[in-house]
Amino acid sequence: MFGALLRFYRERSGLSQEALGTKIGFSKSQVAMVERGARPPKGDFVPRADEALGAQGALLAAGATLRFSHLPAWTEEYTEQEAVAVALHWYENHVIPGLLQTAAYARSVFGCHCPPLEDDEIDARVQVRLARQTLLRRRPAPVVSFVLELITLTRPIGGEDVLKEQLNHVLDVSRLRNVEVQVMPPDRRTHSALNGPMVLLENPARDQLAYVEGQSGGFFVTEQPELSDLFARYGILRAQALSPEESAKLIGQVAAAL
Repeated sequence: MFGALLRFYRERSGLSQEALGTKIGFSKSQVAMVERGARPPKGDFVPRADEALGAQGALLAAGATLRFSHLPAWTEEYTEQEAVAVALHWYENHVIPGLLQTAAYARSVFGCHCPPLEDDEIDARVQVRLARQTLLRRRPAPVVSFVLELITLTRPIGGEDVLKEQLNHVLDVSRLRNVEVQVMPPDRRTHSALNGPMVLLENPARDQLAYVEGQSGGFFVTEQPELSDLFARYGILRAQALSPEESAKLIGQVAAAL
């Protein structure tokens, strides 16, 4: 909403993004990102823009109540559902799931973002990711399980030291009574989730839903029979994976080898 208001006053004044940036001492890309809602205005951006565009305090008033989420827009509804879930089951095949990531590992993941993120944006996203992990130790405790492909445990994101710390953290979390972590052996000839990662949720009303995310968006699955199919796939997936005890042993061996 703030970005749309800024664009309205800029276009009313007949200024390009580059021209406005020059007038207020910010780059064209910074103006563009604020207008898109991709980043919050920093420093004295708002008062300078309000004066330069003759907004007569409208931008100041809007900026005073501005709240910026560092989550991609399509994940905000998911994180709301995740925060109140009484059960969560996650299959991942590329990286350690966000709920299990250490700060250093998460920073390395966000550091791989294309196009690159600014340092302050990476810092903010790391903090948001870590804050979500309170779910694991919430009371009453939710039932949580993860099925991970072996590559998520061996891909050296951030380097060997970061990965070793990350694997030991996964082991620590797996010792919680409400959490189970399983590893999918890479030599299996059958696999029920070749279509990709998924997160299955159960909310306090005991309604089930699934969340599937891709390169630039995500969506919920709430209708039958698709929803039941995903829960069935995950059930088969857990049967195909190593047991939690065997998985912990394997994770420990991978960590010790680093």
